[in-house]
Amino acid sequence: MTSPGKKRSLYDLYMDADTAVREHDATCTTSSPTARCATGRRLFGELVRLRNDYLTRLRAKKGTP
Repeated sequence: MTSPGKKRSLYDLYMDADTAVREHDATCTTSSPTARCATGRRLFGELVRLRNDYLTRLRAKKGTP
C-alpha cells in the first residue's frame, strides 16, 4: 500500500479491486460468479476495466500486441 497523498499505481488499483471482489463474493448472500448483485456487478466491472488497462500497459511496455 502507498502513503497518504502518494499516487497509487495501476497495479495497486488492480489488486485492490481484485481484493474487493473476493471479499464481496465471500460475504454477499445474493451474488454468485454467474449472477452478481448490483454491487457485485459494479465491483467486477471495475476489476475487469483495471485488469484490461494493466495488461494493455504491460503489452505496450514490452512492445507486444
